[in-house]
Amino acid sequence: MDNNHPVGIFDSGVGGLSVLRRIRSDLPHEALLYVADSGHAPYGNQPAAFILERSVAITEFLLERGAKAVVVACNTATAAAIAQLRQQFTVPIIGIEPAIKPAVAMTRSGVVGILATGHTVRSAKFADLLDRHGRQARVLAQPCPGLADCVEQGDLSGPRPHALLERYLGPLLAEDADTLVLGCTHYPFLTPLIERLVGPDVAILDPSAAVARQLRHRLEALELLADRSGPGAEEYFTSGSLESTAQVMSRLLGYSIVLDALSDPPLGLEISHQDPSAADRRGPLDHFES
Repeated sequence: MDNNHPVGIFDSGVGGLSVLRRIRSDLPHEALLYVADSGHAPYGNQPAAFILERSVAITEFLLERGAKAVVVACNTATAAAIAQLRQQFTVPIIGIEPAIKPAVAMTRSGVVGILATGHTVRSAKFADLLDRHGRQARVLAQPCPGLADCVEQGDLSGPRPHALLERYLGPLLAEDADTLVLGCTHYPFLTPLIERLVGPDVAILDPSAAVARQLRHRLEALELLADRSGPGAEEYFTSGSLESTAQVMSRLLGYSIVLDALSDPPLGLEISHQDPSAADRRGPLDHFES
């Protein structure tokens, strides 16, 4: 495969741009191909089987366009689909997961709060992550319905995200959580608002740096790092509204982008499903219902 083929990145919507911007910062020579499945966002409101089929179909789209690696820049899609994607495709597939391990190492109070979608905190993958890394602290998982929608609409500091975050952060802060994990790639765009609400003594962890490191590691191992000297090109696709999505994406990235329409990938693909109940199992953790 040509070293200068693009890295494919996808998310349920615009949230994965928080991962793309870190990859762009750390791997400036890589060409990037981003898909925002905004026509079906947020994945946190969708059935696990639907998320799996979207993930497979979009990965196929990225590979058809020459992607040498695929980054699943969505915690919900990682939990629902990463095992199937790695089984089905031969290119490196890099997922994202809540930064429980560094959060547990960092907390002073012994209480860690996780902001995530309901799918993520109920998934078998999350339960395994908690079992491996969460035993040395009390981990409180807070599902945050509606929060990703605010980012999809470009509303990063208005009354709605402010009210939602007050509602979701309140129980965590009441339990003395001093470390917050952003368990959805949309949420880093709300970091300034979160910081204002929690104050300076609460650490906020964004796992995008770990994703960029893992991507570099995998590309280096396969000798696939881009060998161009200049910045890599960027292409953007969405299944949502071109005009409104382009406006939001340009705002989040801080520069104007050209956005193309993603023809809806066909569902009903031939995939061998995992245990359908696995994505809905609750893990052994304190769970705050909203």
